[in-house]
Amino acid sequence: MPSTPDTTSTSVPEETVPGPPDPDDATEQTEAPALEITLLTEPADGVPDVLTTNAELARAVRQLSAGTGPVAVDAERASGYRYGQRTYLVQLRREGTGTVLIDPVPLPDLSTVSDALEGVEWIFHAASQDLPGLAEQNLHASRVFDTELGARLLGLDRVGLAAVVAELLGLGLAKEHSAVDWSTRPLPDEWLRYAALDVEVLIELRNIMAARLEAAGKLGWAEQEFEAVRTMAPPAPRVDPWRRVHGVHGLRDRRMLAVVRELWIARDRLGQSRDIAPGRVLPDRAIIAAATALPRSVGELTRVHAFGGPATRRRAALWQRAIDIALALPESELPDTKGPRTDAPPPPKVWADRDPDAAARLAYARAGMARLSEAHSVPLENLLQPDLLRRVCWRPPAETTLAAVEERLREGGARAWQVELTAGLLFEALGEHA
Repeated sequence: MPSTPDTTSTSVPEETVPGPPDPDDATEQTEAPALEITLLTEPADGVPDVLTTNAELARAVRQLSAGTGPVAVDAERASGYRYGQRTYLVQLRREGTGTVLIDPVPLPDLSTVSDALEGVEWIFHAASQDLPGLAEQNLHASRVFDTELGARLLGLDRVGLAAVVAELLGLGLAKEHSAVDWSTRPLPDEWLRYAALDVEVLIELRNIMAARLEAAGKLGWAEQEFEAVRTMAPPAPRVDPWRRVHGVHGLRDRRMLAVVRELWIARDRLGQSRDIAPGRVLPDRAIIAAATALPRSVGELTRVHAFGGPATRRRAALWQRAIDIALALPESELPDTKGPRTDAPPPPKVWADRDPDAAARLAYARAGMARLSEAHSVPLENLLQPDLLRRVCWRPPAETTLAAVEERLREGGARAWQVELTAGLLFEALGEHA
């Protein structure tokens, strides 16, 4: 990959725009020049054609195999437009290969790409967002470098790709197409330009970030985090997914909750059958409005303000059938207002009443974690998963020893560096408030 262009480079068209002045220098702005960011507007090698045939893919696989060094990888989805998290564009860039754009709709099996890159490090920004969708195309990384996780471990204030690229490389990436409908065909040229730029500087960003992590003594931590995200198991199916409808926690009537559940089921089935994001089929606010009104007929339903639009009125009979199912359920089949039983601790706000010792343990541990976070410039949630911290404080090991605490953390998925940093603190918290 070519080195980062400067303002005199002709290989990458660009423009220079001033950034904001440092707020700490507000009283002496004449002594501190404004930060300048070089805005990237075109990929160094231009925007490549999108690969859509097996013959084109085979040529690209040979080129990727002949390349050197790590490969930068990104994927685009149609979140909020289509059902699920399917990948609609795959971008790769490798030294000696250049940038490759692949349309996984006509090319759903990309296992040959994985074979060509066996043993090669894959560079992502926020790998956890892309890896599940890529796996559906049989794309599996041998090794991962995640620049978003690296930015977190370095303690950067902002960890989005554009912000990290600006801070470490002094380059600007436009992000205006990040939330578009990537299932659109053909993809507009300006979207493809955006997609190509997303992998344009990832390799250089990785190299600078790795050097900074090593200088900070955190490269080993980062490598453990990268491997953890690479091997992360798919999440278990959510129990009662309908309880995620926005506003449902304000309902305390079981019949109303049943309406939410049946409408959610009907919406999800329709969204899946038509490949449309469920929120576009029927918004959450409409579900809550119907559950609150409990209409007994299509006429009553369409008088609910949220169901007055043309699309919802056309499907009013479908929604009313779902509501009728909920209204006809016997009391024994209505959902519980408290939700399903889990092994998770209760909300911390009730700990003081239910178990004062546990509340004291959590307060002690949180204060210590805040100190560790500041000392190592690592966000609290990256020092230790908050849910794991709460679980250990709510239900400590049967034997309060340092070894037992370390084992509990490992069982909960903590990496070795996290155990080393936090086990002693948690051991103290458990001992102080046994």
